Amino acid sequence: MTASPLSFYPPMFLIIPAAFIMGSIPFGLLTTKNKGIDLRAAGSKNIGATNVLRTAGKWPALLTLLGDVLKGVIPVLICSYIVAAKIPAENTELLNAAKDLWGGIAGLSAVAGHIFSVFLSFKGGKGVATGLGVLIAYSPLTAAATLLIWISIAAITRYSSLAAIIAVGALPVTFRLLDHSNIKIIFGILLAVLIVYRHKENIKRLVKGEESKIGR
Repeated sequence: MTASPLSFYPPMFLIIPAAFIMGSIPFGLLTTKNKGIDLRAAGSKNIGATNVLRTAGKWPALLTLLGDVLKGVIPVLICSYIVAAKIPAENTELLNAAKDLWGGIAGLSAVAGHIFSVFLSFKGGKGVATGLGVLIAYSPLTAAATLLIWISIAAITRYSSLAAIIAVGALPVTFRLLDHSNIKIIFGILLAVLIVYRHKENIKRLVKGEESKIGR
């Protein structure tokens, strides 16, 4: 076995397209289809749970949220299982590095799939719920802190988008404080850039005072 997180098991590279395709599944569209709603033309035109809640109600929104979270959780757990099966437990350094690296790659691929869905002509959602799912499997403590930040900001400002931008933007610092490894910090930076970039229109509306608040 080559002592490298990248080369210990070449089939691991298949997780990149697999996670991307899984992330591409548009649960928001699937849960609202039987109601005759096309999220791409309703509400904020986003396929995430927040727009489902606005346009279709609580249960479709809950199912959408669950589906979007799970498509972030599953690829990371699969990576963790494969790494644990292929690297001896006594090789702690390689084992941990491979879990961090491949879990991060799988997570980023899943979030990218949600944002640039192959089923929607490479358009999609904001990636927040799927990103949360990735964090739950990748670093539960960081996921809890990120969710707490989101809840706090959302409760104070009633802006879901602002809460997401701040919570995700804080990921590099959160990883540094709670679950430090260089790979995880780099993952936090990349995930933050990906999700914050997807919120660029929300940022423009926030600056102009035109962003919709929770419950409006």
